[in-house]
Amino acid sequence: MVEITIISGKGGTGKTSLTAAFAHLASNHVICDLDVDAPDLHLILKPENEYLEEFFSGHEAIIDQNLCSSCGECLERCKYNAIKETPEGLMVDLLACEGCKVCVHFCPVGAIEFPMRRCGQWYLSKTRFGPLVHAQLFPGEENSGLLVSLLRKQARGMAEKENYNLILSDGAPGIGCPVISSLSGTDLAVAVTEPTPSGSHDLERVVNLCEHFKIPVGVIINKFDINLDQVKKIENFCQDHGLSLVGKLPYDHAFTEAMVQAKTITEYQSGDLAEEIGRIWARIEALAQLKKAA
Repeated sequence: MVEITIISGKGGTGKTSLTAAFAHLASNHVICDLDVDAPDLHLILKPENEYLEEFFSGHEAIIDQNLCSSCGECLERCKYNAIKETPEGLMVDLLACEGCKVCVHFCPVGAIEFPMRRCGQWYLSKTRFGPLVHAQLFPGEENSGLLVSLLRKQARGMAEKENYNLILSDGAPGIGCPVISSLSGTDLAVAVTEPTPSGSHDLERVVNLCEHFKIPVGVIINKFDINLDQVKKIENFCQDHGLSLVGKLPYDHAFTEAMVQAKTITEYQSGDLAEEIGRIWARIEALAQLKKAA
């Protein structure tokens, strides 16, 4: 089983559009959307949810008004100003609560409950290209790295049970905790970048992250024709760091037109652009097999 994760140093590089196209071109695979903070792969793949489970992480304080004596101990001790005085009594502002448990510990009458925080939902779904493991955190919730790890565990379990030979993941953008969780143990990371100063800078950051965790990297330059000087700099960077440049794609409105119709670019058209994406995917598959064998 090979695991390929599509990443980018920043949002908006075309990572999800290319992941969806690769899902169309691949076979015998599980698809996994690891961008749990702002997932959008489902907008193209239109999944039918077959299983849903709530995601709980951390705790939140809740004051039982029937037990509360309004002594104000929790109000004084809360460093996050999450305890509020209301006409109904002392209440916890759940958006401000950090789950530190100080109020629970010092409440003299034991009036504060401390249940697990419901942070989001995760799903096992079917799509026209195969099974999809995906999730959605609720606005403002944290621990997305933990949820990413859960999704990867589910995808691996499904792949092993059903004898899929590929896990294709749409990773989170950036270099933070969700990205680290997306990359851990993957066979190949494919970084999608664009030829701008910020694109080059963010590519360098995500490549440094992969190098730290000893994860091989392939690079795709999207919209390469908007700045050929920056393309040359990215090519030199790839050469200096021993990275495989698996392909370059031109700027094309067809990507947007395909998204509007909830199609992958390779479904929407069969011209030169789709053919080049097919060649890029073939190179990625070959590179992943090579790296795994090594």
